[in-house]
Amino acid sequence: MDVFEAIRGRRSIRAFRETDVPKETVEKLIEAASWAPSAGNIQPWEFIVVRNPETKRRLAEAALGQSFIEEAPVVIVVCADEERSARGYGTRGKTLYCIQDTAAAIQNIHLAAYALGLGTCWVGAFREEEARKILEIPDGVRPVAIIPVGYPAESPSPRSRRPLKQIIHYEKF
Repeated sequence: MDVFEAIRGRRSIRAFRETDVPKETVEKLIEAASWAPSAGNIQPWEFIVVRNPETKRRLAEAALGQSFIEEAPVVIVVCADEERSARGYGTRGKTLYCIQDTAAAIQNIHLAAYALGLGTCWVGAFREEEARKILEIPDGVRPVAIIPVGYPAESPSPRSRRPLKQIIHYEKF
């Protein structure tokens, strides 16, 4: 699949078929994530793969009741190791680079999933401390996104985008 096709075709999916996603496919998604760029090649990302129905239910609850999370066959929680980034870049590494790096990895998951016929949704609205407790995430590692993964049971239309003339600035803002 052409990368531009994946960028334009990917949608946030919030309804999934009951078909399981094989472990090998999930690992392919995480391998794609691991090829994302990162500051100083530090690779501060960590991935928690969740299949347990009760854990998914609790994550959906922590995500402000977004019940589609528990309906996905697999949920990947992407975390940023703040301490790993801080060792290389101090405060800026801890507060910014690890988030930027992890966001790039998350985008790779979404594009790879779409190319494999899967649906995903980037869920950033969740109670972080609650997710941390549910998944036993250690201090210094921050959950950044909850990504439900499955075969789509919906086909949303594209949403509008701002025109380029509104978002491009040449030389100065």
